[in-house]
Amino acid sequence: MMNTQTLQIKQVPASNAWGWIMSGFELFKTYPVMWIVLLLIYLAIMIPISMLPFIGSVASTLLAPVFAAGMMWGCQAISRHQELEINHLFQGFKQNTSQLITLGAIYMASLLVITIFVVLMLDKETIDLLVQGKDLNPAQARGIVLPILIALLFALPILMAYWFAPVLTGLHNLSAIESMKLSFEACLKNFIPFLLYGLIFMILLIIAIIPFGLGLLIAAPVMMTSLYTSYADIFSIKE
Repeated sequence: MMNTQTLQIKQVPASNAWGWIMSGFELFKTYPVMWIVLLLIYLAIMIPISMLPFIGSVASTLLAPVFAAGMMWGCQAISRHQELEINHLFQGFKQNTSQLITLGAIYMASLLVITIFVVLMLDKETIDLLVQGKDLNPAQARGIVLPILIALLFALPILMAYWFAPVLTGLHNLSAIESMKLSFEACLKNFIPFLLYGLIFMILLIIAIIPFGLGLLIAAPVMMTSLYTSYADIFSIKE
């Protein structure tokens, strides 16, 4: 099931962003019920894990790329005219698992460093109010704007390095570091298409939430399938 093609990053036009979403929807439409079942199984596993005291958030972050890679194997199967199966969701526990978990650890550690940096920029009174969920006065509210902007600035390259990493680690058996380097390069080379893709998906998610959130049963799987189609487009994957 491993993809052995040589990975070559290409720059694509901004209009491809919409094409990724439409192609992703086509992958979803092939097995809509199974995609929703996979989503529900994933949530049934991850929500209880994330609620565990102390270790919940750590465990869920470490496991997220393992399941994400599994969904990418599912997308690959459909692209190869094979059936989507529940087993695809757990494929990441059978192939290159250690590197997928390492990927989650690097991602978590990177975000933790940014969080610590932001906290160090705030005064103790503001931190206490935020922890207690109380309102900040206007001066305190203005004081957290700069740390948040700085955090977003540093978080962006981390997200770029993580975006394609699960599919590259899973389907190409790369190490976590190799995958993150390639993912960052691919996102940087195609920054405008990804910016447009993000804006479009934000609108789609807002629309999906309106009918009692039921639209998320479609939007969430399409986010994963469109991730695969963007990977296939940018890395010139031919099935």
